Amino acid sequence: MALSFCGNNKGSNAYSVENGVLNNGCFVDALNLVPHVFLLFITFPILFIGWGSQSSKVQIHHNTWLHFPGHNLRWILTFTLLFVHVCEIAEGIVSNTRMESNHLHLFMPALMGFIAATTSVVYYHNIETANFPKLLLALFIYWILAFITKMIKLWKFAEESLGVKELRFCITALLVVLYGLLMAVEINVIRVRKYVFFANPQRVKPPEDLQDLGVRFLQPFVNLLSKATYWWMNPLIIGAHKRPIELKKIGKLPIAMRALTNYMRLKDSYEEQRQKTEDPEKSPSIWKSMYRAFGGSILLSSTFRYMADLLGFAGPLCISGIVGNLHSSTEIDRTNKTANMTFGVFFMSSNELLKNTSVLAVLLFLALVLQRTFLQASYYVTIETGINLRGALLAMIYNKILRLSTSNMSMGEMTLGQINNLVAIETNQLMWFLFLCPNLWAMPVQIIMGVILLYYLLGNSALIGAGVILLLAPVQYLIATKLADTQKSTLDYSTDRLKKTTEILKGIKLLKLYAWENIFCDRVEETRGKELTSLKTFALYTSMSIFLNAAIPIAAVLATFVTHAYIEEVRLSPDKAFASLALFHILVTPLFLLSTVVRFAVKALVSVQKLSEFLQSDEIGDDSWRNGEMSMCLEFGKKYKYHGDTKVINRKDRYRMDNYEQPMRRQLRPTETEDVAVEVNDGFFTWGSNLSTLTDINIRIPTGQLTMIVGQVGCGKSSLLLAMLGEMQTISGKVYWSKLPDYEIFFDGSISKNRYSVAYAAQKSWLLNATVEENITFGSPFNKQRYKAVIDTCSLQPDIDLLPFGDQTEIGERGINLSGGQRQRICVARALYQNTNIVFLDDPFSALDIHLSDHLMQEGILKFLQDDKRTVVLVTHKLQYLIHADWIIAMKDGSVLREGTLKDIQTHDVELYEHWKTLMNRQDQELEKETEMESQTTLERKTLRRAFYSREAKNHIDDEDEEEEVEEDDDDNMSTTTSRRSKIQWKMCCRYLSSGGFLMVFLMVSSKLAKHSVMVAIDYWLAAWTSSNPHNQSLADPFLNATNYTQNDDTQIAQVTCHCCFLFEMLSFILYIIVILKLSFLGVLQHRSCVPVFIILCGAAIALCLITSLTVEFLGVAAATNLHHNLLNKIIHAPIRFFDVTPLGQILNRFSADTNIIDQHIPPTLESLTRSTLLCLSAIGVIAFVTPTFLIALVPLAVAFYFIQKYFRVASKDLQDLDDSTQLPLLCHFSETAEGLTTIRAFRHEARFKQRMLELTDTNNTAYLFLSAANRWLEVRTDYLGAVIVLTAAVAAIWSTSGPDVDQSGLVGLGLTYALTVTNYLNWVVRNLADLEVQMAAVKKVNSFLSTESENYEGSMDISQVPEDWPQHGEIKIHDLCVRYDSMLKPVLKQVNAHINPGQKVGICGRTGSGKSSLSLAFFNMVDVFEGKIVIDGIDICKLPLQTLRSRLSIILQDPVLFSGSIRLNLDPERTCTDDRLWEALEIAQLKNMVKALPGGLDAVVTEGGENFSVGQRQLFCLARAFVRKSSILIMDEATASIDMATENILQKVVMTAFADRTVVTIAHLVSSILEAEQVLVFSSGTLVECDSAPNLLAQENSLFSILVRTHK
Repeated sequence: MALSFCGNNKGSNAYSVENGVLNNGCFVDALNLVPHVFLLFITFPILFIGWGSQSSKVQIHHNTWLHFPGHNLRWILTFTLLFVHVCEIAEGIVSNTRMESNHLHLFMPALMGFIAATTSVVYYHNIETANFPKLLLALFIYWILAFITKMIKLWKFAEESLGVKELRFCITALLVVLYGLLMAVEINVIRVRKYVFFANPQRVKPPEDLQDLGVRFLQPFVNLLSKATYWWMNPLIIGAHKRPIELKKIGKLPIAMRALTNYMRLKDSYEEQRQKTEDPEKSPSIWKSMYRAFGGSILLSSTFRYMADLLGFAGPLCISGIVGNLHSSTEIDRTNKTANMTFGVFFMSSNELLKNTSVLAVLLFLALVLQRTFLQASYYVTIETGINLRGALLAMIYNKILRLSTSNMSMGEMTLGQINNLVAIETNQLMWFLFLCPNLWAMPVQIIMGVILLYYLLGNSALIGAGVILLLAPVQYLIATKLADTQKSTLDYSTDRLKKTTEILKGIKLLKLYAWENIFCDRVEETRGKELTSLKTFALYTSMSIFLNAAIPIAAVLATFVTHAYIEEVRLSPDKAFASLALFHILVTPLFLLSTVVRFAVKALVSVQKLSEFLQSDEIGDDSWRNGEMSMCLEFGKKYKYHGDTKVINRKDRYRMDNYEQPMRRQLRPTETEDVAVEVNDGFFTWGSNLSTLTDINIRIPTGQLTMIVGQVGCGKSSLLLAMLGEMQTISGKVYWSKLPDYEIFFDGSISKNRYSVAYAAQKSWLLNATVEENITFGSPFNKQRYKAVIDTCSLQPDIDLLPFGDQTEIGERGINLSGGQRQRICVARALYQNTNIVFLDDPFSALDIHLSDHLMQEGILKFLQDDKRTVVLVTHKLQYLIHADWIIAMKDGSVLREGTLKDIQTHDVELYEHWKTLMNRQDQELEKETEMESQTTLERKTLRRAFYSREAKNHIDDEDEEEEVEEDDDDNMSTTTSRRSKIQWKMCCRYLSSGGFLMVFLMVSSKLAKHSVMVAIDYWLAAWTSSNPHNQSLADPFLNATNYTQNDDTQIAQVTCHCCFLFEMLSFILYIIVILKLSFLGVLQHRSCVPVFIILCGAAIALCLITSLTVEFLGVAAATNLHHNLLNKIIHAPIRFFDVTPLGQILNRFSADTNIIDQHIPPTLESLTRSTLLCLSAIGVIAFVTPTFLIALVPLAVAFYFIQKYFRVASKDLQDLDDSTQLPLLCHFSETAEGLTTIRAFRHEARFKQRMLELTDTNNTAYLFLSAANRWLEVRTDYLGAVIVLTAAVAAIWSTSGPDVDQSGLVGLGLTYALTVTNYLNWVVRNLADLEVQMAAVKKVNSFLSTESENYEGSMDISQVPEDWPQHGEIKIHDLCVRYDSMLKPVLKQVNAHINPGQKVGICGRTGSGKSSLSLAFFNMVDVFEGKIVIDGIDICKLPLQTLRSRLSIILQDPVLFSGSIRLNLDPERTCTDDRLWEALEIAQLKNMVKALPGGLDAVVTEGGENFSVGQRQLFCLARAFVRKSSILIMDEATASIDMATENILQKVVMTAFADRTVVTIAHLVSSILEAEQVLVFSSGTLVECDSAPNLLAQENSLFSILVRTHK
């Protein structure tokens, strides 16, 4: 047919205007073209010039983004307009097919309208970003012209009596409404912005957030299209491929999403609830508060979800339409063409249009795009709301923590664990509940709609299928609850295993020296066995859950179609069958999710209950000088009303919490008492019980003087300090604080914000997880001179010098990597550094030795603080310092015994003074003993040196794979780095799978392939079954034409199966089915004769679902078992050098976080990945089989998919890492605050800590939001790709089946149903791939440790050659011994020669690092003896098996090591000794009586690290352990270094008596302890320099030994 705008039908004059110009339909349509052409002519030059000018400049920065009024409404209307234009084009094209010649005017104006609408939105977006509203005038004119022309068209239709029955009339009416609304939007912009027709145009600034260039999360500010498709994320995700995403790159959050903003919203609604409740005891409803604060967002999300769910049903309905109308569309009834002819053209109804398969294909595509857009929008809104809620709750909890009553914490009403649970678990439970919240009300609607549609399609049989699904839903819920319980028990076993592993790693040196590593390894393996049993149960329940999810739709389809075959008389048509199949798949998802949602709802109820109880718990009293809540102000353009003291702050500082004057919280005394800093009158204070802890307190603290509080342990000294600080509950009495001078200035010139604060050093040291410098300055400005003075005063410089990065070294959580004394001195340094008038020091000398105590007293308290004229209150047990006190308060049993100067007390209370003198004398005697010993601090520094491995060691083994580092150094090319980052570690996948065993891998692969083959066979059979009889005749005789099966057919089948007899039974079965399928398409099979095969196939599929789910999970358990077992054995048997150079935390990470990932996270990810990948592949295979032309379109789609997943995986990994790394500091901050509450409140630093908490929360929320946005970015793109696949498949199917003789409707239905599943699973392929990549890093880290070389346990000598009682004499000969720790390092011992006779007592000494301890390790072959040898009783120890050598020698180490368990386990883990032998050993160590007094005796409990015994007792247990072994050689490695004089005397005495006949080698830290040794070996720089008896060496004045004795080193 020739092309013509108005058509060239015979006999019609299309261009005639005799009846009036506007009565010619073609002319009216041509008139409709005018506005569109006008817009294109006007806008294209402007857009071209705009882009041209932008290309030379830098891209416009987002701070110019400014939304004009009605921005979102305009986008929504324009999208609706585009959709209506698509309908208009479709209607025009379909109407055109009913005409004799082509009438271009039917669809050409609609096509131009579509182009013009697209142009309008592009034009608007560019004007908006350029903030140039005057150019909107062109759009205003366009909307007016379009409105007028459409109105004319509608008017003419109405004149011809056309109405809503005609589709074109409806479309035109819709267009009139849309153009009218867009015109109104444009008028509104003119009204608000006044850019035209007004004298003074309005100037508007962009949103405040965007003026801050640090805000990078742009979702709230971009246009609607960018919002829906996450287009603004493109630069970040694509950029991640070139350079890793860092915290700087993700910037800050917009104001509306910050924790402070959301806290204010939640707090306001919470306070509103509080005011509404009449009963003051009743707590406000948190649910109502949450709804008031965040209800709007939840409703918006639910709306999106409803729209998505309803659009989801368009898929099955469109499939039904396409398959049903596949042939009717080609059989057009052309007999009655003129029936609907008006204006010389055909007018059709909407029903007629919807029978066109091509139109349905396009509608299916649009419905899918819209459905996935709405679904992702719903997800995003809920996640954003959930994160906002979590931020608000965290701020609320933190505020409460800072006001918590100290008695709540100390009396155990609120434990640290409970607070940590609130922060880490309960807030997350509520956040997750909010994520799943829309499902609660969307799911019932989805289920009801699904059942109604199934009933509409299939009748009563649909109810059977729906019933199967509903009946199995509770089973899913039951499994879900069992899963949660099992996970809890697994966690308990995991914690126990980790505790035992930590003990082993901490005491690894002792275990190796005693050859006990295998015994303790078995203890861990035993606990691991219990954990694995629990893991297997967990795997079983997980398998059941996966199985039910896969099997329920199969069971439902089976029940439905079999019932339909026997109940209904009419054969099931392909359109209904495949629409039902798609509906069943839709129906299963909400039911599967429902159990999860209900579980989370129950957890959320519990969480809210806990949160409510916490928020109602006691706070510090209002009658004290603290009145709690911070005052804050928040503005959003208008002043934010807030209850309490508020202050307007300028814009820059509005969102800080500490930029305001602190309210003065201490009651002031009249001016006549200003020589008194603090005064307590008639004070009765309690810790929460009715009994008062402090009674009748009347004291005064003089200003600018040193006040000491003394008394026995537990008499209330610390409580008195806390009572003055307002931490205790006041029963009666008052605490007065004097007014401070107004002119007090901080040392940086500003008024001190701490002028009402107290520098407080608590008895239990409290440190932040920050650098040493940050711990000391504690938020005050850094003053180098002052800082240096404080460091010197507290003798911290030597300790700082030992730290790897000096004072910039991060102190671990709770100061875990420092000793008690070092922690205490840093806390005192913090108190000294603060520029406060009053300093409270609570027993600062408790963990310090006498030298440090003296230094701190003289330099710190008497000089540094007194020179500043600061008021100092010191609680102490060191009575020798009383002479320095200006004022003394003596306490006894919670009341003040005496108050005054020392002279007053000497005069008025002689008895007390004499008592003090006696105690002072005793302390002096202890001082003398202590000065003989090496100072405790020196030992602490040694420990510190060991704890902080050297920088060289630190670099030796890096947490990540070293090879990567080397590669990066060799080639610092960005592209190689990125390609390495984006690679999936296939090698690690193979390593993981091989750990699971090849049988399990084979089972998994074969069962997965078989399952998906059978699934395809079921659907193919359904297609064959429903297509077998195209006439849908009644089936009165089901066996009619059954004779079509001839003998030949049977023979043919038998031959086919015979040829395949060597294959598995399964494969022959599938081949058999394929032959039957071929016959079925030839029309051989009958209706009900298909049922048995269908049942068999469904049964096989259900069985295979079970097998696949079990194999994947149990493959995971097998891999986890092997990897942990190998890792534990490798670590336990690694040389001691490995533990010196590898940080303990790094090894523990392998056993905790990495093992947890391997145990619980990889199996479900692997299962999901394989399932979704095979589903997508089988779907694409089926579509390609049905319509081979689809493969052509598949190539560009595959390329697009490849790039999407490539970019996403890299960005996702970076964002996941950021989320993980920002979560830990937040949790640490909460636990730190809860532990250091009294200190924070005393310093008055609540605001600073709140600000820090808000920053940490916002940082973590930013990372989480970006991760969520990245997931949405991926899902939108893969969903759109899926929609394109569906469109392509539909179009290809329609074209390929357009021939009149071919009935492939069943196959088309099959192809389209599979195409729909691709949409669901495509994004899961990428998500799971990205997750697996992150999780495989755990396998990689574990694998890096599996390559560690083990010690050579075998030895060259057979164990049978070693006498059973070796070494019987204890003779040691050392020949030319050279020792090093590693083949890469220098020797630590060089050419050592010595001879030790049997039973001789030998002392080894030398300065630090001279090689003393290295020699002790050489005796046990724990270091590399690369030259020379040690011969014990005639046997070279290097030839002995390590187990034999180490089990025959005894050693006592410097640090006493005990393991949790029983005393028996610690003395004799091998269980080879009798009880009598153990009691004898305890008696020798003088511990028998103490152990007998314990419940259980030898089986008495030893806690972790032996914490329930003193250090001295622990060392004596180690002595008893050495004696139990009855070895003829005992080595004591600085064994008396960490014990008191009394214990040392016992130890020395035992060695002289119990070990009289044994060879004892003592490595001494104090030369005084080896003065009686028969032989002394003196080392210097790894060389033996002197060897003789102690008296002989002392006789030589210049000998090194005599020098060491004289200098006490």
